[in-house]
Amino acid sequence: MYPGTWAAKNPDKPALVMAGSGRTLTYGELDARSLRLAHVLQDAGLGVGDVVALLSDNRPETYEAYWAALRSGLYITAVNHNLSAEEASYIVRDCGAKALLVSPAKADLAAHLDVEVGTVLTFGGDYEDALAAASAEPLAEQPHGDDLLYSSGTTGRPKGIKPPLPPIAVDEPGYVYPTVFGSLYGFDEDTVYLSPAPVYHAAPLRFGGVIHTLGGTLVMMEKFDAEAALRAIERYGVTHTQMVPTMFVRMLKLPEEVRASYDVGSLQVVVHAAAPCPVDVKRRMIEWFGPIIHEYYASTESNGATFIDSQAWLEKPGSVGTALMGIIRICADDGSVLGPGEVGTVYFEREQRTFSYHNDPEKTVSTQHPDHENWTTVGDLGYLDEDGYLFLTDRKAFMIISGGVNIYPQEIEDLFSLHPAVTDIAVIGVPDDEMGERVVAFVEAAPSAVPGDALAAELTAYARERIAHFKVPREFHFRDELPRTPTGKMVKGRLRDEYAG
Repeated sequence: MYPGTWAAKNPDKPALVMAGSGRTLTYGELDARSLRLAHVLQDAGLGVGDVVALLSDNRPETYEAYWAALRSGLYITAVNHNLSAEEASYIVRDCGAKALLVSPAKADLAAHLDVEVGTVLTFGGDYEDALAAASAEPLAEQPHGDDLLYSSGTTGRPKGIKPPLPPIAVDEPGYVYPTVFGSLYGFDEDTVYLSPAPVYHAAPLRFGGVIHTLGGTLVMMEKFDAEAALRAIERYGVTHTQMVPTMFVRMLKLPEEVRASYDVGSLQVVVHAAAPCPVDVKRRMIEWFGPIIHEYYASTESNGATFIDSQAWLEKPGSVGTALMGIIRICADDGSVLGPGEVGTVYFEREQRTFSYHNDPEKTVSTQHPDHENWTTVGDLGYLDEDGYLFLTDRKAFMIISGGVNIYPQEIEDLFSLHPAVTDIAVIGVPDDEMGERVVAFVEAAPSAVPGDALAAELTAYARERIAHFKVPREFHFRDELPRTPTGKMVKGRLRDEYAG
């Protein structure tokens, strides 16, 4: 199903509501406007398999673009609008976009892109003119399109993940995300789903599409704010939402009287993903919201997934669950399969490879197991317990080897996640003549804390009481803000470059 299905049934039902302004897009409007945009793109020469790029903040037109692509057999590439012009140009060029849709707030960035795109339309201006002049006739065919999204680029250049187009029409069942997550989380016509993250990321974009596929209402925040999220839950009667651990932390750090002043009783399911969640943070969220916290582990590559609910997590704290898509294999560097409790690279076995990196066959091959072409990894490390529950330890690229011992920064970062003097923290390894690498922490201090030697000593003492001394950071560097993506992933490459400089 797709918006046209629900437009025929209930055209006045809200498909999308902006949480702050209340601006609403009905199913009838979403269907009609995405249809006209599909004609605009076809008339501009885009055909099945071509790419339309989106450079926009959160606003209703983003889903007009999404559904125009998905009902036309096109790929849609949502570009991180926080990138520099050079970085954004790389993505628009690499994906081969033949059309670019831009929000007014990002028009200046678009004007500085160093790439030629055949068709460029700005929301609210020539975009509206183009839609008004376009045909409203049904499309002769509606082959299913897909997204071509780029990784966060936390350890290098973003990589485009290009799946094969689904061999179905847009109104036929079988698209992976509604099929997998719709039944898992009980999405249906009565769902009111709060999306607090930027739509250029994979999970917010795809889950919004799932809600439209299944006839619910998507409530999209203009940008995340902890108290505003609680206000939106109460105001719109939100039943489902998806957040990332940094959002949980910010909500938990609200004053108790603020948290208690909002009614969140409408919530049925709260999903989190995208980044590891510290055990204490998740436990407190379950205590606050009840046992409705669900977690999945997946990637933009969609090479596999796990899931876990609150009940199972309370029995296996720290786990990201059991397999949802694919079979989990934990392997050593030589490719051999490891046993329970042994840390190694996390692979997912599928019937066949599900993705490739656009324009990067070498990187595509590097994700493949040395002996099994249908076992793939995105570079995470972890282990399985005796019951098949997966525990992640860190990304392979972030692991520190000091004095021959493996140190996982995630463990150290989790330790400080709820420390009252710490707003955010990132731990990296830097070269050390004696130990090979030493542990260094970058800290964004809380407003009430004073950065400096005294705070560094306090944090050092705090860590030494709770973890092995070889894991305690040897240096603390304080910054006004750390380079974290809106989905909670720390861009550690920038910190390494800064330290090296």
